[in-house]
Amino acid sequence: MEKEKRFLTIREVIEATIANGKRKAGLTFPQMLLLGIMAGVYIGFGGFASITIMQTLKNIDVGLMKFAGAMVFPVGLMMVVICGAELFTGNNLMVFSLLKREIGPAGLLRNWITVYSANFVGSVLLAALIASGGYLQGSVQEMAISVGQSKIFSSFTVPLVRGILCNILVVLAIMMATASQDIVSKIFSCWFPIMLFVLSGYEHSVANMFFLPLAKFSGLNVTWGEIFARNLIPVTLGNLIGGAVIIPTVYFAAYFGEERKSRDIKINKAGLSLVKRGR
Repeated sequence: MEKEKRFLTIREVIEATIANGKRKAGLTFPQMLLLGIMAGVYIGFGGFASITIMQTLKNIDVGLMKFAGAMVFPVGLMMVVICGAELFTGNNLMVFSLLKREIGPAGLLRNWITVYSANFVGSVLLAALIASGGYLQGSVQEMAISVGQSKIFSSFTVPLVRGILCNILVVLAIMMATASQDIVSKIFSCWFPIMLFVLSGYEHSVANMFFLPLAKFSGLNVTWGEIFARNLIPVTLGNLIGGAVIIPTVYFAAYFGEERKSRDIKINKAGLSLVKRGR
C-alpha cells in the first residue's frame, strides 16, 4: 500500500508556485480587484485583533505584549491562503513564473499593481468600518495611535530594511503553506514565520495599509502623503527586494539554474549545427 504524501519537496513547491503564478497572471481584472480587497480586509482583521490584545498588556510587560500581538496577527494570512485571496506581498513569488518564462513582465505588473491597489482599498475600508463601529475608544484608541506613530519613519533606510526582512519571512510562509497538504499544516506554516516577523518588528506594506489609516482615524496627526512617503513607499520597495528578488532568485538558481544552463547549451549547439549545415 502506497504511503500518503504529507508534504511537497522544495522543488515541487517551486513548480507549484510557478503554476500558481501563471494562474494569477490570467485572472480577470474584477477577480484581482475583488480578491485583492478581501486580502486587505483579512490582513486588517488580524491587525485589529493584534491591537486589541496588546492594549490589555501594554502596562504589564512589553515583551509579552508584543508576543501576544504576534500570536493573533497571522490569522490574516491564514484566511488569505485558505480562502484564496490575492495578497501583493505573497504574489511577489510570481517572479518564479517570470524566471521560468511562463508569464511576461506585463502580466506580472498587471497583477501587482491591481492587487496592491485593491489591498489598499480593502485595508482602508476595514479601518473606516472599525472607526465607524465605535471601537476606537480608550486604550484601544491609544494603542492604535501608538502603533501608527511607531511606523512613521524619519529615515528611508530603516523601513526599507525592515520591509526586506519582513517579506523574506512572508513568502517563506507562503512556500511552506504550499508544501502543506492539509489545512492544519497550512495554519502552522502561516503562523510561525508571520509570528516571527511581527514579534521582530519588521514592516509589511499591506498590514501598514491598515495600521496607519486606523491610527489616522484614531486621531494621529499624519497626512496621507506622510503615510506613503514615510512608510508605504520604502516598505513596499523593501518587500519587493525580499519577496520578489532575494527568495525567488536564490531558489530558482539553486533548483533550476543548471537545468536552464543545460537547455541553453543544447539550443546553442543546435543553432551552431544548423549554421554549419547551411554552409
